Parts: sequence; C-alpha cells; structure tokens
Amino acid sequence: MSTTRSIGVVGARGFVGAELLALITAHPNLELAYASSRQHVGKSIENVPGRVFEELDPENAAARGADAVFLALPNGLAADWVRVFQQKAPNTLLIDLSADYRFDEEWAYGLPEHNRAALCGARRIANPGCYASAAQIALMPMVPFLAAPPTVFGISGYSGAGTKPSPRNDSNLLRDNLMPYGLVGHVHEREIGRYLGVNVHFMPHVAAFFRGLSVTVNMCFKTPIEAGQLRELYQQAYGNERFIHLCEDAPQVSAIVGQHGAQVGGFALSEDGQRGVVVCVLDNLLKGAASQAVQNLNLAFGFNEGLGLNR
Repeated sequence: MSTTRSIGVVGARGFVGAELLALITAHPNLELAYASSRQHVGKSIENVPGRVFEELDPENAAARGADAVFLALPNGLAADWVRVFQQKAPNTLLIDLSADYRFDEEWAYGLPEHNRAALCGARRIANPGCYASAAQIALMPMVPFLAAPPTVFGISGYSGAGTKPSPRNDSNLLRDNLMPYGLVGHVHEREIGRYLGVNVHFMPHVAAFFRGLSVTVNMCFKTPIEAGQLRELYQQAYGNERFIHLCEDAPQVSAIVGQHGAQVGGFALSEDGQRGVVVCVLDNLLKGAASQAVQNLNLAFGFNEGLGLNR
C-alpha cells in the first residue's frame, strides 16, 4: 500500500500558504493535489514544475478527492468549506489554520506537545495560533505552581498580519516603531487560557521585522521555586521533544527564523523565588503555522512526527 498522500491547499496565496506549498514539495510522503488561490489563478507554483494555482470552490475541491486539505484562509471563512467536505468528502483530513475551530470540541487541537494523543488518527484538526503556541509552550510546565494569572508580553513580525494591507503590516507606520494592539480580550488570550486551564493576561505587539515572534512570560508562584527546580521542570516537560529546544540564555528571534521548532530559555527568578520569567521564540509562519500543520498531519496519518521537517 502506498504511503503517499495527496494534499490540497486552500488559501495558497498568503505567507503561510507559500510555506505549506514548500513543505509539501519537500515531504517524501506528500504530493500536491491542488493549490487554490483566486488572486494567483494561472500562475506557476514555485518549485512545482508544470503546476499552476487554480480557483476552486468548496464543491470542486471536495470532488478532487485529496487525502488531506490545509485551509489557510483568513478567520471567518472556513465554515463553507468544512460544511461541504463534511457532506461530500467526510474522510478527508482537514487542518484549519484559522481561529474558526479552535474552540470547537469536535476538532482536535493541534499543539502536539500538549495534545499528541488526540491528533493521532484525527480527521479534523484546528491548528493553534502562533502566539498561543509560544505562550503555551512557555507556560505548560509551570501551570500547577501559578499563584495568579501570568502576563504574556508578545512581539511578532509583521507577516503575522497577513498580506491584506493594514496598519500592522504597513512598513511606513512600523518604521522605528513598536505597535501595540488587541491588549484585552485578544482571541489568542482566550485560546491560551482555554487549553492551559488558567486565566492569562496577553499583550501583543507588532514590530518592523518580517517573521518570527517572541513572548516574555511573567509568572508568580504559590511557593518559592529554586533555579535548579525551575530548569528541571522544563527539562522534564521538553527534554524528549524534537521541536522544543531549551537554552540557558533568553532566546533571540533571529535564531529561530526559518526553523521548525521553538526555543525556550532565560529562566530568570526573583531573589525570593516567587516570581519567574521565561522567554519563548518561534517562527510564526512555521512552528506558529505551517510546520505545526505538517507535524499534525504526520501524526494524523501515522507518519513519523518529524517527517519532512528537517530544516
């Protein structure tokens, strides 16, 4: 039986869509079935000889019979596609990269380091948000010790704002600037809180660099924690995780750009041991989106989790 799986990409025009196409091309067990993009119809797909972007509606896409489809659409646009695939191609693996199904109990939440068992064999996967991934990775080992809602200060490159023009990807507005937004009630704040089971205070910002993000997480503990204990808790949580790398110093965004994993470090403690600060960085287009989607696809199809993610 062939292990090759055919993959469709809907919303292939955006930054994440481009990363998905590159990952599909490089994956030994995947082949591209179609890439749908209204804006790019007829244009050649880079590194896929003889293939061009198509404009498909949900009915036509479902009829193509791909084994899996990545929905890389803006928030609020996935529902029509999901409804048609439920009716016409219910066995197709759908991985939605928007926020549309992250709060839906019928969809597996796609943060493997938190929810791996539910992803194995899943057919409906909601990929996490980029900030939500970084914040949860930084916080998960410490949840039992928290005395109060942690504070997450986030900075992302402007690729996180997508390709549609907005103040958050306007190079003139971002030059020599740091732009705060969504400071209360951001969807990622709710997402982080939902899956960690604790309230979180999240403050996102966008900067003038293109890709990558950093979260600095401030935590207050119920009882004092020693430096060795803090480091050991992260080692226990992530020592065997292929895509989580621990470092003593606070990690830098420049070190993670183009990489498939996340880096966690800093591990700073107050003198009394009751306050700690940890930093997590990841590439928002990769571990924050496309690489994590492929990680999830590998688990769903029973492949090695890191297959095709060798960068």
